[in-house]
Amino acid sequence: MTPHDPHPAPPQPAALDAWPTVEELAARWTAIRARVDAAAIAAGRDPQQIRLLPVSKTYPLEVIARAAAAGMTQFGENRPQELALKAQAAGEMQVEFVQIGQLQSNKAKLIAAHAAEFQALDSLSVAAALERRLAAAERELPVLVQVNTSDEPQKAGLRPADVEAFVDALSEFPHLRPRGLMTVALHSPDRAAVAACFTRLADVRDGLRGRVPEEWLQELSMGMSGDFELAIAHGSTCVRVGQAIFGPRG
Repeated sequence: MTPHDPHPAPPQPAALDAWPTVEELAARWTAIRARVDAAAIAAGRDPQQIRLLPVSKTYPLEVIARAAAAGMTQFGENRPQELALKAQAAGEMQVEFVQIGQLQSNKAKLIAAHAAEFQALDSLSVAAALERRLAAAERELPVLVQVNTSDEPQKAGLRPADVEAFVDALSEFPHLRPRGLMTVALHSPDRAAVAACFTRLADVRDGLRGRVPEEWLQELSMGMSGDFELAIAHGSTCVRVGQAIFGPRG
C-alpha cells in the first residue's frame, strides 16, 4: 500500500491538449469581462470597481500558466494545500492566489505563507491562528468576512446578526487587514431569492458604517458564474468565475 501523502500534488491533466489554449482562455476572459462591464454600466457603476476573480480550484498548474499568458494575474482556490502547492510551483509567474474556501486553524500556516488574500474568514480561532503565523512572518493579509446570507445550515459563514461583534473583535489581530464581506448566494432559479442574499450582504456592510474604518468595508465579494450580473446590480465589487473561463473540471 502506498503511504498516504498529506500534501497531494495538484490534479494533472490526462493530456495537455485536453485543456483550453492561451487563445481560448483569453477569448473567454474577454467575453466574461465584457459581461461584467455591461452589468456595471447597466447598474450605473464604474466597471473598474469590479474585480473578476478566475477560480482555478482543481485545474492544474499548466492551465494557470496558460491563463497567466492570457493576462490573468490572480486566481481563487478552495483548498489551502492546493493553493500552497500551486503558489510554490508557480515560480516566476507573476500571479497571486486567493483563498476563497473555508480554512481550519491547522492549515493557517499555508494561507499565511502563500495567499495574497483570504475571502472566507468566519472564525476567531482561525483569525488568531493566522495572526500568529503572519506576525512570525512579518506580513499582513487582506481578509473578507464570510456571511451566510441564505440561512442555509450547511453553508459556512456568520449569521448576519453576528457580524458586528465578530468584526469588532478583528481589531485584536493587527496583521489581518479586513477589507469587506463575502457571501455565497442561494443556488436557485428564483432570482428574487438570490438577489435577497446580495441585498442582505450590502445591508450588513451598511450597518457597519461608522463603527469600523471605512477601509474595512471596501469589498463585497458576491456572485459566481450563474449570478454575477445580478450580484453586480446589487453592489458586488468582486465576482468569482471558474468553469465559464476554464471549462469543465476534470
